[in-house]
Amino acid sequence: MSKIALKVENLVKKYSSVVALKGISFEIKKKELFALLGPNGAGKTTTIRIIAGLTNPTSGKIYLFGKSLYDNPIWSKSQIGIVPQHINLDMELTVEENLLIHGLLYKLSLSLIKKRISELLELADLKERKNSKIKELSGGLKRRVLIIRALMHKPKLLLLDEPTVGLDPHIRRKIWSFIKNIQANGTTILLTTHYMEEAEYLADRVAFIFSGEIKAINTPKDFIKQLGNYAVDVYLSDKLKTFYFKEKKEAEKELLKYSKNHFVSLRRVTLEDAFLKYVEKNL
Repeated sequence: MSKIALKVENLVKKYSSVVALKGISFEIKKKELFALLGPNGAGKTTTIRIIAGLTNPTSGKIYLFGKSLYDNPIWSKSQIGIVPQHINLDMELTVEENLLIHGLLYKLSLSLIKKRISELLELADLKERKNSKIKELSGGLKRRVLIIRALMHKPKLLLLDEPTVGLDPHIRRKIWSFIKNIQANGTTILLTTHYMEEAEYLADRVAFIFSGEIKAINTPKDFIKQLGNYAVDVYLSDKLKTFYFKEKKEAEKELLKYSKNHFVSLRRVTLEDAFLKYVEKNL
């Protein structure tokens, strides 16, 4: 049995004179959390929309658990849950009512819907807000409702499009923990984000995407390892210069070299450093 949950081959999307996707390819393993990391306008949301069946590609192939995404669209959509970037819950309805409607749209029985609502409210720590109207919830709680709504029909693949955009840092951390819990329960996840620390914390593997092209795929750990363990930032008069080192002693020598005449700092290398290296090459 194949270990691949999603396979994308040479995916192209053109909008008149604009080419949003330029033949991207990648695979996601079952139960993996795979992140598409890139700046705004890189093609992340377009990719999500095509996989979700909301937008048609210009060309390319997509396989979901070994089957073509397009051979049986109804089956394909039953396997996928999507959490959009923008909150599209019914603000006048309660948390429970929003979940109920979603279950009915997927033709679940009322008994199963009640069971799933109970399970998901427990998972998201929202039992006390069951009867609250969506408009009464904070941004972080609305995001949690969005996510569990997408899980109502037990999808095997969850698509998360910028799930923490606009949230305060401490709320984002709670959402991260929630997402990892969903993955631990066996769900495969495709995440789009432009938050570097989010991809570094959550993803098993990351793809860097720029202007509709995937430039590199690797684990966050290996992306960081390619640069080194320590970074020395030197603030010159006109720019910031960063040097990377495997050993801390080497980094400290560089620090002393520049410290007399410049403001300098020593820190750990992050995924953002690796990403910015690709930015230099591609933007």
